[in-house]
Amino acid sequence: MRILGLDLGTKTLGVAISDEMGWTAQGIETIKIDEAGGDFGLSRLSEIVSQYGTDKIVLGFPKNMNGTVGPRGEASQSFAKVLENTYNVPVVLWDERLSTMAAEKMLISADVSRQKRKKVIDKMAAVMILQGYLDSLN
Repeated sequence: MRILGLDLGTKTLGVAISDEMGWTAQGIETIKIDEAGGDFGLSRLSEIVSQYGTDKIVLGFPKNMNGTVGPRGEASQSFAKVLENTYNVPVVLWDERLSTMAAEKMLISADVSRQKRKKVIDKMAAVMILQGYLDSLN
């Protein structure tokens, strides 16, 4: 069982995958997207889903700190429906509050330069989202 983890932004889509046992999440890549133009990187995502034999997707669900759903959360809900219809696999919306901030703190503590952090932050956020989900199962 391989589970895909995604962190949806307006310009990038962070991607992570679980190991076959479903214990750990590893970052794969950051896909450039154009949310305003309707390009969500589905062609590249299709390759990844096929390559890893994905049977579930965990999508970061950015709620407001008070638990309400704002515009970014609504975008994730819409994208989840697209993913379910495109790949015919269940999509779990996972609360991702502060995941990007936590990923950035981890990269800073590892002394990763600002320029390098910018390139990997969304992939790391996807790892944190997926790992949180995996930890909840075990």
